Amino acid sequence: MNELEIVRQQLAPHGILSAAINLSNFLLVSGRGGPLGFHGVAPDLAQEIATRLATRLELVPYDKPSQIADAAGSGTWNIGLLGAEPARAATIAFSPSYAEIEAGYLAPPGSPLTRTEDVDRPGVRILAYRGSAYGLWLEANLRNATLVHAPSFADAFDRFRAGEADALASLRPKLLEDVQAWPGTRILPGCFMTVRQAIGVAAGQAEAAAFIRRFVDELRSTRLIEALIRKHRVVGLTATPVDAPA
Repeated sequence: MNELEIVRQQLAPHGILSAAINLSNFLLVSGRGGPLGFHGVAPDLAQEIATRLATRLELVPYDKPSQIADAAGSGTWNIGLLGAEPARAATIAFSPSYAEIEAGYLAPPGSPLTRTEDVDRPGVRILAYRGSAYGLWLEANLRNATLVHAPSFADAFDRFRAGEADALASLRPKLLEDVQAWPGTRILPGCFMTVRQAIGVAAGQAEAAAFIRRFVDELRSTRLIEALIRKHRVVGLTATPVDAPA
């Protein structure tokens, strides 16, 4: 059995590649419709992998990235398109990143916070979407501020507006929407981290992981991600540079 046959056996054992997509990431999943049921950068990438494996594609939608991570190794998906975070690496073998999204903070009207560096201080409360890549990063890296979890983007914003936190953490494209929804709020300069979008397979599938790594390396060199970003008119998603570390 050659390597490609082994990869097919690992990723499409029944002739179907099941690809997990994160519906809460509107930069990667632009909407519903089309032959696959969803369209966007992530569905297009999944289709490209299925084409190379000469298999059918089935998209497996999840409302949250944490649900994708929780299902790793269960057989419900063969590849997952989500943010690569160390907290998920125990069960998922991630490719190098193919795209990046900045995460930053929104301050309410009248807030004394003026810089991203001001936020991680004693007494400061930060609202974040539970299970998001940036939320996991905050859990691991905050030293002084208190992290408050919310079950969705919308709930985080509503609770922030209700005064339950001193700063709202989110993806920068979402903050650009939120700042318009609540006049007087300010996006603080800079970002506290960058979410690295990657493609993952269940840990322990060495051949499949190597295949996906090579695929992403090719994405970088051929600039396919830039083309997909233009195709879907996505604002706020940046292709990972060709020479970025793996």
